This record gives sequence, C-alpha cells and structure tokens, in this order.
Amino acid sequence: MVNPVPCGNRDGLSETPPPLDESRLYALLAYCFILCIVPLVRKKDDVFVRFHGRQGLAIFLCEMAVFIVSIVLPFLMKPALFFFGVVSFWGIIQALRGKIFRLPFIYNLSLRLDV
Repeated sequence: MVNPVPCGNRDGLSETPPPLDESRLYALLAYCFILCIVPLVRKKDDVFVRFHGRQGLAIFLCEMAVFIVSIVLPFLMKPALFFFGVVSFWGIIQALRGKIFRLPFIYNLSLRLDV
C-alpha cells in the first residue's frame, strides 16, 4: 500500500490513488471507439480486460448502427451519439476504478458477442 503524502489539507495528509496497472489502461482503451479491438486481441486471457472489451465493442457496434440508421433519419444521430458517449465515459470511469460494472442494456448485448 502506498503511504499518504503530506500536503496542505486539514489533516495534513492526502490519499493517493492506487497506481494504474496495465489491465486498467487496456480496459480504458476498450471504450475508445474502434480501439476496443486492441484489448480483446492483446489481453484476451485477462478477465477484467475482456469484460470491459466486450462492453466497449457492444457500444462501438451500437454507435455504428446509429450511424447507419442516421443516413435515413438524420435527427437521430446527435442524441444517440451523446447517449453512447456518456455511457462510454461511465465505462472509462469504472475501468479506471478497477471495478466490473455492468452497463445497463450494453452488458446484455455484450453477452451475445462471441469474442
């Protein structure tokens, strides 16, 4: 465990976040559009990375489906991509925290992916 570092807080101590390891960085990469494929290929034996990689791939596939549908219905693109952007950001936060968090709707889609 990392010892707290003195700083100017009320109690004189600051909690330092745990160091980022390679698994968390690959899990973060899973939520970055097409780069979601990289963790699935490079870290396929890591359960944590594979979980976030599958969710990231499900989000990417949904974004591509929205893009294709928006050719016919252009008003759908901005709200849907905003929604998936927020979901991706939430996934990034959970990956950096080192937690396995099932994103609503996305997790069920990721279970159907045979990766």
